[in-house]
Amino acid sequence: MTVNIQSIAILGGTGDLGGGLARQWSRAGYNILIGSRTLEKGRAAAGALLSEFPGLNVSGHENLDAATQADLVVLTVPFEHQISTLATVKPGLIGKILIDVTVPLRPPKVGTVQLPEGGSAAQMAQAFLGEKVQVVSAFQNVGAQHLNEDHAIACDVLVTGNRRAARDTVITLVEAVGLKGWHAGPLANAVVAEALTSVLITINRHHRINGSGIAITGEPSGGE
Repeated sequence: MTVNIQSIAILGGTGDLGGGLARQWSRAGYNILIGSRTLEKGRAAAGALLSEFPGLNVSGHENLDAATQADLVVLTVPFEHQISTLATVKPGLIGKILIDVTVPLRPPKVGTVQLPEGGSAAQMAQAFLGEKVQVVSAFQNVGAQHLNEDHAIACDVLVTGNRRAARDTVITLVEAVGLKGWHAGPLANAVVAEALTSVLITINRHHRINGSGIAITGEPSGGE
């Protein structure tokens, strides 16, 4: 059973990936709360989106305010700011699903897989937040530039999380932006999607691809 989601807070919504998700979900009819470390930056990002698409239900907020008001929260900040951002919004996440898009990239070697001691960024988030928050990992392998453009996106999304209902809810949101979501198992499996990001960065550089992605072959039979 999926959770009925009407409002989505995007923490880090002023960046390329967060802004792209805000753009796509707001146009799909969701109420979007763009969160930032400062209220001014959040409002500026919301204003920029509204100037392109007037009439959308988008507003700018400070991170904790956005997280507290929304039905579901998405984290799209750099790895170095992941835990510090979660620390500031933790009270607003209780009882909610958190989609963690964090990838443990370590400049300057972003094309090399460098996983954290906690196993994956998503597992670190779950350990920090505790069981009152359902962390789901998704969207690591979708190029931000695609989300900020108006074309079909030929990329699938691996969705991992410890509860099936939470993954179902996130897959509904994946499909709302025109992507295909796949149940990829428990949160421990998030390590694969996170590591794939560095592999895709290397492929982009070597083959001069503007935002490579992944696609799962085969057709579901309808069984579980």
